[in-house]
Amino acid sequence: MLNSLSGRFLVLTVIFVMLAEILIFVPSIARFREDYLLSRLERGQIASLALLADDMIDADLEEELLRNAEVFNVVLRRNEARQLILSSPMPKPIYATYDLRNASAFVLIRDATRRLFDPQDRVIRVIGNPVREAGLLIEISMETKPLRTAMIEYGLRILLLSAVISVFTALLLFLAVRLLLVRPIKRVVGDIRAYADNPEDAHRIIKPSASVSELREAEEALQKLETQLTSALKQKERLAQLGSAVAKISHDLRNILTSAQLFTDRIEMSEDPTVKRMAPKLVGSISRAVNLCETTLAFGKAEEPAPRLAKVTLSDIVDEVFEAEQLTGSGKEIRFVNALPRALTVTVDSEQIYRVLSNLVRNARQALETAQQSGEVRVSANTTDGLVEIRVSDTGPGLPEKARKHLFEAFHGGARKGGSGLGLAIAAELVRGHGAELILERSDQDGTSFLIRLCPET
Repeated sequence: MLNSLSGRFLVLTVIFVMLAEILIFVPSIARFREDYLLSRLERGQIASLALLADDMIDADLEEELLRNAEVFNVVLRRNEARQLILSSPMPKPIYATYDLRNASAFVLIRDATRRLFDPQDRVIRVIGNPVREAGLLIEISMETKPLRTAMIEYGLRILLLSAVISVFTALLLFLAVRLLLVRPIKRVVGDIRAYADNPEDAHRIIKPSASVSELREAEEALQKLETQLTSALKQKERLAQLGSAVAKISHDLRNILTSAQLFTDRIEMSEDPTVKRMAPKLVGSISRAVNLCETTLAFGKAEEPAPRLAKVTLSDIVDEVFEAEQLTGSGKEIRFVNALPRALTVTVDSEQIYRVLSNLVRNARQALETAQQSGEVRVSANTTDGLVEIRVSDTGPGLPEKARKHLFEAFHGGARKGGSGLGLAIAAELVRGHGAELILERSDQDGTSFLIRLCPET
């Protein structure tokens, strides 16, 4: 029971209620003592009325009056005269005198506590004001044993009542906690366990229904987490399936491209000038495709190998990229501008940097074609703080908001309608492999610009 939330709440409630009752008990017992002493003063005053009515009473009647009042003597001060009204032999000398006329709360609590913990039977004098102003003051002498006994009985009654109240309150709170907190928490735990059994099942995502605001916030946060996790798992499964499909396609495509490579070898022997000019580019393109297929099969998934670095002239690679893109033009006038210095060389993997620039230039061309407008695709470079900055820009319509949020993530929406986002994701991965970075410099109605920061040739 103590291991459960409701059980601990029950025990704590009982403890706290008992502590509160203890704080109430001390002033209560002081008040009880004061009332007890005042009642004895009142009884003494009533007993003295018999003598005031008749100056002569016999000894037996006087003894009976004092016994009924539970006092030894009564002193009444009237008109500045102190008069012993009733008296009897006292078994002990007076131990202490208590004046109730102007006693503070602290004094009453202190005296009550001392009396409660003093088991000795003593004789005390009590001074108070007579009821109905029947004199200036009244004094009585009495034993403390009956007072202490009455105080203990009163304290035990308070203790019993406190225990009943605390248990009853704790039970009510126990039931309330189970109904309002424990049951909803158990339901959330049950939903979590059900979701954990099959996190890819979207039907098992928790549906917030708690009426307690804090618990509902927890359910909503859990719902968001489970939704994101389910989406990530589905994407992971999709990527795994895609990787398997790519491996199969790459295997068959490699065989097809190998045959095509044999045909291009024959084409290279042609005497036609146009064929001679185009054949090397065709051979280069097919060689890249074969190499990519072999790399994919070697790694078993779409992971890129470490770059094979070599010094290359960047302008020549850009020229080759532009020539390939010009062959796939849609008829719109798109200008490809190579603004790179002819002498600029960088140490990179030529195949991978070709794929990076090809993806960026192709995205720029397709953006202009999708917008059905003419424009310019420009590649430029400059050296800043020891870094080579390659800028690929266009004068297209800019990237949509969704594409900017997940720009370099595959399958989160490409830079153009219907795109998968793979081109930019591949480009970013290849650039990171060189210890460099690919960033979106700007994208607005005047066009888009990507920036590649590379280490210079050493």
